[in-house]
Amino acid sequence: MKVCFLLHQGSMYSGGQGIYAHHLTRELVELGHEVHVIAGPPYAELVDGVRVHKLRNYSIYRLLETGRFFFFGRHPVSFFHPINFYEIATSRFGFFSVMAAFSFRAYLKLRELAETHHFDLVHDVQGLGYGTLLTRANGLPVVANIHHPLQVDRENSIRLARTFNDKIRWARFYPFFMQELVARRMDRIITGSQASAASVMRLFRLPPEQVAVIYDGVDTEAFRPLEVPKRPDSLLYVGNSDDRNKGARYLLEALALLKGRRHFRLTVVDRPNAFLVPMLSHELGIEDRVTLTGRLSREELVRLYNQATLVVSPSLYEGFGLPAAEAMACGTPVLATTAGAFPEVIEDGVSGLLVPPGDASALADAIERLMDDAELRQRLGQEARRRIVDHFSWRETALRTQALYQEVRSEAVRRC
Repeated sequence: MKVCFLLHQGSMYSGGQGIYAHHLTRELVELGHEVHVIAGPPYAELVDGVRVHKLRNYSIYRLLETGRFFFFGRHPVSFFHPINFYEIATSRFGFFSVMAAFSFRAYLKLRELAETHHFDLVHDVQGLGYGTLLTRANGLPVVANIHHPLQVDRENSIRLARTFNDKIRWARFYPFFMQELVARRMDRIITGSQASAASVMRLFRLPPEQVAVIYDGVDTEAFRPLEVPKRPDSLLYVGNSDDRNKGARYLLEALALLKGRRHFRLTVVDRPNAFLVPMLSHELGIEDRVTLTGRLSREELVRLYNQATLVVSPSLYEGFGLPAAEAMACGTPVLATTAGAFPEVIEDGVSGLLVPPGDASALADAIERLMDDAELRQRLGQEARRRIVDHFSWRETALRTQALYQEVRSEAVRRC
């Protein structure tokens, strides 16, 4: 089968969507499929057998955030391209239109590729921009990923905003109708957990037969136990700490409760210009115990997972929870919440510990319990590794995705 992926941020170091596409496309090629990827920057690393078609994507919203207004210096005529003009206009009013703009550019690229390639199916990875509707209207079957609905992000961001102006900014930031309108017209929606599927069906009013649950995988050869010494009393957080849904503020508040009771050291793996962790750790008086690493290579991340006493994932909602699963694959005990998909990945008290989301006091108590009980940490870490190896491989993800492709393609043929 000839499949084309749409990926508005292609690199596996740009977040969960890049990691998902990197591993899934590799497995699909090994299963005998021809795989193409239309990607925006940062671009996907080349995987043997995967053909990458790079799109220019200006990320104008981010440029405006940094005060850069002259982003077409070398190509000033580009300002007048309808898609660029749309992205500039909407971004100036505070709307995050990157995914919508990418979807239109991807549609034009698909039309160009159609002259030499005849794709059987398009796989949209967490985009669901309006341009994808044009692809679907042209007769190509489309499946799309939703790890969780943007309504969840919007509601949590507004609830946690400190000022009225911040609430307005977050209300504008997330597209109001795009994800729902596009999702309803896709052949299938893939979610990474039963929790995500339930949210998608409820919020988007999708029938169960349109939604498929296919769990993400973990590269258990890369993420594995290493013979390295543990750093005593060390905590590790991996993820976008500025994303309100990731719950980093509750972890910092929990550590503030513990600062007079015990020693600890928190390492935060996030981009170097993250603002919430430095700001809040200073306000809480724990900045001397918190380190922000910046971007790391996969090898450096695996080493940190292995050196940590425990990994904390305090999210308010998770469609799957990849950092927690990676830590589990390394045999490191994980403390997470009961939100979203975590209870499907982590068996509470068996392969990790779970606490209520948004509860700093419960987090603090669980951290202290794990720090004080080496035998519990060892048992949880061993069971965590076993659970990931047994249930969450990328090959299984690819086989289930392949079966879905065949089902969708057969339906499309019957419609013709």
